[in-house]
This record gives sequence, C-alpha cells and structure tokens, in this order.
Amino acid sequence: MSLSTLKRWVTEVADLADPTEIVWCDGSYAESQKINALLVENGTFEKLNPKIRPNSFISRTDPADVARVESRTFICSEQEKDAGPTNNWVDPAKMRTELNEKFAGSMRGRKMYVIPFSMGPLNSPLARYGVEITDSPYVVASMRIMTRVSDKIVDKIAAGADWVPAIHSVGQPLIDDQGNTVADTPWPCNPENVYVVQFPETREIWSFGSGYGGNSLLGKKAMALRIGSVLARDEGWLAEHMLLIRITTPEKKKYHVAAAFPSACGKTNLAMLQSQMPGWKVETLGDDIVWMAPNDKGKIRAINPENGLFGVAPGTGLSTNKVAVDSMREGAIFTNVATTKDGDVWWEGLTDEVPDHLTDWKGDPWDKDSGTTAAHQNARFCLPIDQVTSLSDNWAEPEGVELDAILFGGRRATNVPLAVRSLNWQHGVFLGATIASEQTA
Repeated sequence: MSLSTLKRWVTEVADLADPTEIVWCDGSYAESQKINALLVENGTFEKLNPKIRPNSFISRTDPADVARVESRTFICSEQEKDAGPTNNWVDPAKMRTELNEKFAGSMRGRKMYVIPFSMGPLNSPLARYGVEITDSPYVVASMRIMTRVSDKIVDKIAAGADWVPAIHSVGQPLIDDQGNTVADTPWPCNPENVYVVQFPETREIWSFGSGYGGNSLLGKKAMALRIGSVLARDEGWLAEHMLLIRITTPEKKKYHVAAAFPSACGKTNLAMLQSQMPGWKVETLGDDIVWMAPNDKGKIRAINPENGLFGVAPGTGLSTNKVAVDSMREGAIFTNVATTKDGDVWWEGLTDEVPDHLTDWKGDPWDKDSGTTAAHQNARFCLPIDQVTSLSDNWAEPEGVELDAILFGGRRATNVPLAVRSLNWQHGVFLGATIASEQTA
C-alpha cells in the first residue's frame, strides 16, 4: 500500500459520508486538550474535580448504547465456513450494499477525523498499523489512550507499510436529507441500526450506529482480535484474548506468563495482582490482548499491542484491585459510572461505604433504596497503561518478551478444581480448548 492509497480511501469515505470538514489526527497533547474541551462543550464530557481527579472526565451514554452488540457484529468472509461457527455471517456483497446505504450522508454537519494508529510499539516487528475514520470526538479522545496515535504512522504507510482501514460513524447526521439542521445530543448514536462488520479478506472494519467503546474503538476487539486473528493465521503468529504478566521469584528469577480468560473473569485483576507471598512480585504488561509469534530461536515472543486499559469499573475497588484504583487517579475517562457531590466518581465495589447524594449513570439523583445500581453494570474506565503502578519496565519491549507459561481459565463456582496443571504442552492445548466458563459478559 502507499500514501496515495490512503488519501484516496479518505476521499472516498468523505464523498460517501459527506462531512463538513476532514481533520487528520496526530496524537499530540495539544490535540488532546482541544478534543477534550470540545467534548465538554458538547456535553459529552463532564470535567471531574481537578483537586481529586485531575485531567479526568465522566461521560454518560445513551441508555440504549451501553455495551458491545454481539447480535449486530458480523464476520463477512467470502465463504461462510471461514467466519467461524459462533460468529454471524452475511454475504460480503450484500453487506457492502447495506453499509453504503447507512453511511451515505451519515456525517453531514460533523467533522470527520482520520486517526492513524499503531497496535504495538512503532518499531516492533509484531506491530500492525491501522487508520480509523470517525465522526466521534469521544473516539478520538479514547483512541489516543488505547492505541499509539501518531502522524509517524502516515510516514510508515508512505514507506509502504500495510494498514487496516477502519470506518466508524455514530449514524446521527446533523443535517437531514432536506438540508435542515438537526440538533445534536450529548451522546449521538443510532441504536436501532448498529453494525460492527469485519471483512477478513480485505482487512476492512466498518462500524455504524454506536458510540460505545467496544463498538467504536476499532483498534481493540475489531482489529486486535477479529482482523488480527486473520492476519496472524496468514502470517504465522497468534492474536489472543489474554493478559500478560511478569512474575519474579524470591531468587530473582523472572517468568513471563500469558493467561486466557473470557470477559469479566479476572484478567485485569490477575494482571495487577499484588503478591502476598514474601519475595514474590507480579508486574503488569497487559490485561486484555496478547500478540505472540515464534522467533528464529524457536521461542514464543509476546507483546501487548494496546497502549491503555478499557476496564469494567463495577467490582473494581481497593479490596479487589488496589493497583487499578491507584492507577486511575488522573488522566482517565470514565463512562456510565456514578458521580459524587464533590465531583468524583463512584461505582458499586469501589468502596464498602456508599456515599450520600450520588448522581447515577443516567445523570439523575440516586436513591440507595431504589433497587437500582448507581453505576451501569458495564461502566468503564479508560486510562493510559503507563499510569499503571505495577507496570513492568519491559512492557513495551519491541521484540516482546519470551513466554514461559500460558494459563487458560474462566469463572466456575462448582464441579471443577480451582487449578489444574497439564501433563505437557499437548495436554495443555487440549485442556485450554475444552475448558468452559459460566456466562459472564
């Protein structure tokens, strides 16, 4: 691919979606400050008390746009069998027709942001590049945290690097088909028409109708796992839903461990574990996604391709994950949590005692006796990984770290032992492939 290919693609998307302006993002601090101020002005962000939680914001979504929408997530491979047995498939030609109809004029009255980003350190042999087009400033602010947004990616593309094209629109234009101006909302979305579509053969991602991070931050699940698994299959590596940690023994021997658990089964808590055993230390390299590949010595090297954390807030507290709580003291984006009267955030599980006079995730005064939760069960925190207090000093090693072990796990309250050790690697693959978990998220 080339720079001319990128520019032609941006022009084609602009011709289809019809934005008022095209803005190329560079990931700079100045850009971040400008975007955050715009989000506050639009009502999407509310600035938290800078004395308690500096440079941090709360965002409340539309109540109909609060989570990933698996029923509207599609793998549009040329052959249905290539989509996988548990995924939704639609013929790619049919899906392209539907998407072109939805995206036609979808950005009228809005700016179109072009976000060049890297999954993994820019100079890593395991890094892969992407460019996301979006009409959501919330996505711009969050992608700067979750990925490495930089104009250097454009230079890489100009030098011939491959990249994944990703297109996102909230699906709520500000100018209707008759040319009339439509009032904006603090959380624009189109929940009746959500699409999250991956085209494996062409490496494309299209997302429409949702502003929620799991559907709109296209470097995360869409690229890092769905398209990433296709790239990995074709190129001889693995893209996995795993955490990555370094364990140091009392003898100062270091081991790197990856662990595969479903969502809401403790990846983030294990990634930030504080050992209670004297002399043992656990350090964080990643809490959600691991890319790994064999090197020329036959060893598996692994990286965390992300640059931030997008974690579930409820249940994360001083008693369950003190590292996470300490790491979000500043520079964080909170979504669908509750707020306190003094301008801080709160959610179930953060503290044992419930504060008085909370505002719930919908922006309404909350009554402790209402039978409802103050924070949404899928409320999120988004923060830069370099703020994690347990971060390992080699987390961004370009060559990755050499894996010593892989854990497979889940959430099971009955019937199975807490931990099982495989007899060998072959037996471990069998155990990992057959393990089952209770339903979580």
